[in-house]
Amino acid sequence: MSWEILLLLFFAGLTAGFIDAIAGGGGLITVPALLWAGLDPRMALGTNKMQSVFGTAMAVRRYAGAGLVSWREVRLAVLVTFLAAAAGTWVVTLVSNEILAKIVPWLLLALAFYVLASPRLGAGVSRERLGNTAFALVAGAVLGFYDGFFGPGTGAFWTLACLALRGMELTRSIAFTKVTNLTSNAASLLVFLGAGLVRFDVAAAMIAGQLLGGRLGAGMAIRHGAPFIRVIFVSVVLALTGKLLWDQLFR
Repeated sequence: MSWEILLLLFFAGLTAGFIDAIAGGGGLITVPALLWAGLDPRMALGTNKMQSVFGTAMAVRRYAGAGLVSWREVRLAVLVTFLAAAAGTWVVTLVSNEILAKIVPWLLLALAFYVLASPRLGAGVSRERLGNTAFALVAGAVLGFYDGFFGPGTGAFWTLACLALRGMELTRSIAFTKVTNLTSNAASLLVFLGAGLVRFDVAAAMIAGQLLGGRLGAGMAIRHGAPFIRVIFVSVVLALTGKLLWDQLFR
């Protein structure tokens, strides 16, 4: 692969890492970029998981360093998410995910309207509807499997779950989401590696961008807090919804 294409993939990784660290949705940029670079869809998905792991890890490091990650609170969710995501990635090699492709854009659209209609959502700690163990088992199993099986919007779903079910403040919800996203990405990556579906040269170029973008994005989110995250979060969810609907209608 030419240096020109690798350079463009570096910048795609940087942009995606920045967005991912704040609100998720970096796959909007990286997966199309990998397909444009000539990778077949399965290789693109495997390579995308590898580069995403590094960017998300950088974001987790920044959030943890700022004291926004409670490892005691998140550890059970990490375990359940890892197992469910590995299962989801394995299952996607056996069955079609066309039904999910049709349903998810409408779920994301409803999520965006819910956040817009709830201006105080995530502004502070609110009432907890599920205890930590129940939340980890339910959200970890459902969203972990979903991320391994299909993926788009996983970060948004995790963030909303943290806000609505655990009553977390928005910045802490994003930090929790980054840890679980890292977990499901790592689990999926192991399956893709076992299947030989990762291009290491391409992944290396994007990882360099992801590390820088993840660091910058997490720093911006920590510095500017919930109002900044809210704007980026809703924008990314709407963009992801639009892309998925476009794919359905015109491809």
